[in-house]
Amino acid sequence: MTRKIIGIGETVLDIVFREGQPQAAVPGGSVFNSMISLGRTAGRLSPEIRLLMESQVGDDAVADLVADFMEKNGVGIEGIRRAKGQSTVSLAMLDAANNAHYEFYRDKDLPPFRTPETPVAEGDIVIFGSFFAVSPVTGRQTREFVSRAKDAGAIVYYDINFRKNHPAERTLFEANIALADIVRGSSEDIECLYGSSDAAGVYKEFIAPLCPNFICTRGGEDAEVFSPGVHAAFPTAPIEKVVSTIGAGDNFNAGIIYGLVRNAFSRQDVKALRREDWEVLVPVAMRFSANVCGSLFNYVDTDFADSI
Repeated sequence: MTRKIIGIGETVLDIVFREGQPQAAVPGGSVFNSMISLGRTAGRLSPEIRLLMESQVGDDAVADLVADFMEKNGVGIEGIRRAKGQSTVSLAMLDAANNAHYEFYRDKDLPPFRTPETPVAEGDIVIFGSFFAVSPVTGRQTREFVSRAKDAGAIVYYDINFRKNHPAERTLFEANIALADIVRGSSEDIECLYGSSDAAGVYKEFIAPLCPNFICTRGGEDAEVFSPGVHAAFPTAPIEKVVSTIGAGDNFNAGIIYGLVRNAFSRQDVKALRREDWEVLVPVAMRFSANVCGSLFNYVDTDFADSI
């Protein structure tokens, strides 16, 4: 039986700058980055695994570039809607620590994003998150699709990926958390949302009542995981040289989903994750994240994909 991994989110062209000079131009977007890495890894596990991206782009050369890149990396483009206008471009400015600060250039005249109609079945996996999931332009449609996926029995993975400049209310994030089977947030995310970087306290008070499973990542420090009766920490994977942290969290997400697929986790398994399950999932996710930090690209490289 075919198992689908479906990502829904923004698709952009990232132009990466260091010290004021452009270094690379690569297709990107938070969920998009995860899907490309999954295309290079999970998509190679079995011909019965199908990857799809739900998004909207313009009718320009950027859209052509993005579509071609997706197909070359095993991600289906059936869910990419082309609309008259320009695709989104992001300027990613790397600081001295190789962390990125973004400026987005969006075409505000693009027509409204339509709720995807792609069929979703029990055992499929849906990943969503970032501003796309709370935006007044795309958030409602995203939640409608994810809600339908949840009702169909899909495993839902939500990446909070909050930034202070996101004009969104906490209730919108919590509506997304309530749809998810697994939620990931960075320490910065929960600090912005809840005024605290105490992951255990935030999980107990705010996340556990909505979603049973929570991952809190902290950049180069240990990640903490929480499930009913479980609280564990996992160290980061070694990185020979940090070139860019763009996509680190996105690829952590890809690593978790890769682990779910490779180890044939069902939705029932995910509802009751044990410590030993996290011990299977998180170290692989750390390796995904570490690999992407070693280049200017937003996804794991082909050598890593061959070795995983």
